[in-house]
Formats: sequence, C-alpha cells, structure tokens
Amino acid sequence: MPSTSLVSKLRKDYPKFMFQSASVSRWSPRDQTVYYHDNRSLHGKLNLLHELGHAIRQHQHYDQDIELLRLEREAWQTARELAPAYGLAIDDNLVESHIDSYREWIHARSRCPSCAQAGMQRSDLTYTCVLCGTEWAANDARQCGLKRYTKSQTS
Repeated sequence: MPSTSLVSKLRKDYPKFMFQSASVSRWSPRDQTVYYHDNRSLHGKLNLLHELGHAIRQHQHYDQDIELLRLEREAWQTARELAPAYGLAIDDNLVESHIDSYREWIHARSRCPSCAQAGMQRSDLTYTCVLCGTEWAANDARQCGLKRYTKSQTS
C-alpha cells in the first residue's frame, strides 16, 4: 500500500462520514463518525473497515440482542467487500471470532442471576427466566463490565 494512510483514503472515498481517532473503535450514527482505535496494524485496519461497514449500512440502534448479531454480520460483510479496494483481505476466522465474542456477551446477559439458566429478552435490557421466573435488567456493557440487576418480584 502506498504511503497514504488508510484513514486518508477513506476520508476521500467517504466524505459524508467523519473519521476520528479514539480509545475504542465504534460507529456513531448521531455524529456520522467512524471512531477508530488503531489504523496501523492489520487488525486495526480491518476493524476500521468493519466500523465503516456500520456507517455505510447506516446502522442506528437495535432493540433485541439477536438483532446485534445481524448488524455485526452485515458490517463485516460490507468490510469484506471493501477490503480488496484497499489492498486488504478479511479472513473468515477473524469474522467468526468477532461474532463469537458477541454471542458470548449475549449469552452472559441472558443468564439468570438466580439459577444461571438462559432467560428470554423482553425488551432491550430486560430479561425473564423461564425456569424460576426471576426478572433482571442488564447494562449495555459492550465497553465495560457486564452487570445484571435482579428486579423486585411482584406477585
């Protein structure tokens, strides 16, 4: 790849989006900004293309955890399509590893804090255990530690 950085090329190719260095890579639909942590390593470049994938697809918000998996797959698919234009290739194992991390996160959020069985998501952060009836809420926790809060049981 010539000396022009990937970010410089993406700014030229996608002028409707802002690209900003940050401590965590993410897409902000509100700011129309792709935040990237690392644009020098191969892993960082691929993550940058993934976040651009969210931007191109105009991903906004998801209401159910399962929707997150769809959004992540779509962003990786777009990144795969973009990669050759920037002299990059995205390995299927890398994508599956990233998707697996979301699967694990979703599973952890859905585990009942009382009996550890899988619960059902009722709303964006609220779950119910089908085995013991416990209700709980979870924090977003994509950038911090997962916390689950048992709700008061009502009769």
